Amino acid sequence: VADVAASSKPHIIHILADDFGWADVGYHREKGDSDVQTPNLDALARSGIELDRFYTYQFCSPARSAIQTGRNPIHVNVQNVNPECVNSRDVQGGFQGIPVNMTGIASHLRTAGYSTHIIGKWDVGMATFQHHPRARGYDSWLGYWHHSNDYWQHTVDHCGLRKIKDLWKYNASYDGPAWELANGHSCSQENQSPANEICVYEEQLLTNAVKDVIRAHDDSKPLFLFWSMHLVHMPLQVPISYEQKFAFIKDKHRRLLHAMVHYMDDQIGDVVQLLKEREMWNHSLVVFHSDNGGEIMGAGMCGGNNWPLRGGKFSNFEGGIRVNAFVAGGLVPSSRRGARDEGYATAWDWYATYAALAGVDPADHQAAAAGLPPHDSLNLWPWLSGQEARSPRQEVIIGETSASTPNSDGQAFVGGVIRGRYKLLVGVDVRKWNSMGLRQQVSQNVMTGPKWPNTSSHLVPLLHPRRCARDPEQGCLFDIFEDPGESTSLAAIKPDLFYEMLARVDELQKTTYSPDRGSKDMAACQKAKTQYRGYWGPWMTELKDVSILV
Repeated sequence: VADVAASSKPHIIHILADDFGWADVGYHREKGDSDVQTPNLDALARSGIELDRFYTYQFCSPARSAIQTGRNPIHVNVQNVNPECVNSRDVQGGFQGIPVNMTGIASHLRTAGYSTHIIGKWDVGMATFQHHPRARGYDSWLGYWHHSNDYWQHTVDHCGLRKIKDLWKYNASYDGPAWELANGHSCSQENQSPANEICVYEEQLLTNAVKDVIRAHDDSKPLFLFWSMHLVHMPLQVPISYEQKFAFIKDKHRRLLHAMVHYMDDQIGDVVQLLKEREMWNHSLVVFHSDNGGEIMGAGMCGGNNWPLRGGKFSNFEGGIRVNAFVAGGLVPSSRRGARDEGYATAWDWYATYAALAGVDPADHQAAAAGLPPHDSLNLWPWLSGQEARSPRQEVIIGETSASTPNSDGQAFVGGVIRGRYKLLVGVDVRKWNSMGLRQQVSQNVMTGPKWPNTSSHLVPLLHPRRCARDPEQGCLFDIFEDPGESTSLAAIKPDLFYEMLARVDELQKTTYSPDRGSKDMAACQKAKTQYRGYWGPWMTELKDVSILV
């Protein structure tokens, strides 16, 4: 990779929304639909390049592991286990998230002279300080370790009867629980202004930290800021003033979710304005996307909507893995602004893209020495900038897990592949999320509607799995350009193509990385209750000699 002068290296602002459904952004709605109000996101998408076929993983931790390491989840992590999990027999991969010896994108950018900061959700490892954002190349962090936490109390999970908080602060002078940012004990969604107590909505804390990073940034250096928002992940909580703006929506879950989306939109608008005030916008690449599709399980109690796509979070139908995405900022050439591109791109492609913009080699030599899979990332910038007409991504490999529940461990599988205009889904034999044995099933074979959830929402949690077998008569092969809702399988009509793509799935299956992530370690609770005074954090001592373990 050719050297890139520091003055020409762009600022990179990566904004990752959480569980943000396809139908929950304004530019995917009919004009004049007041149900969804995202004027800032709509304007940003119009000013940049809308990535219409951007793919990620079906849920949280694997998608984030993929972004940080540039790997398809089948080569880093397909499980959504909790960060307290440990398998003591495997000091390399026997934890949540990213194996110790994989190099993160922030480490590459730091070697290129970038200031590197992360704000918000981490969700890729907590067991030791080698799993900490600091060890992954970040200069500072304010955020939480788990999949989610309470927006008002910062609590998640219990140790016995005690709720434990999750909010951590790390910078040049401090590294520990963010005790000073705790709200009053009475703060909640129902009680946002208790007497004699201060209640600050967590997303406001995170946005304030983002603004602090931008205001304090040394203009002589390029900035990498990874803003990993809590919104719009459960629980459905938002300042009451925002909920009141959507009082016309009768369904409580949809009302809260759309208020949260609007709040997220306002925060992003404020940060974009600050970038412009600091004269950083014209030299910035701003990337926005969701980690996975909106969550539609539980009869709509999660509030998400991916209509007109099928399925949602926890599913490999389009609604679970094809997500809202765009790039914006002054780095986008004027000739490309306003484009809506249908070339394929994935969450793990930013790794090589950012490395190229920074002028560094994305190769992960540390992982290679430990016998770990290499990155799968492709440099999208020649395509995004208009130097090349086609995306380098011509195939999307779809990961899957045999885990029996969303937060348990399982085996890594290739759940399908996209090539050209066709998508093959292959079900996995698992007991997935219920007590019934499911054979070769893909969950959430269902479509919602433009106004989902509503007062008549009735979908059961299992959400109607579909059999996607290894024979054409019961196979799942879709033309996702003609049939984006994946309604009609073409497997029996195109058996040769079906078997060709199935052979590709079997070939890829041989490459999967699938360590045993272990189970919850009660020592994490002990550390949380004692040294961390009611907060989650790393609890194990530093791992030794992981570089020689495979």
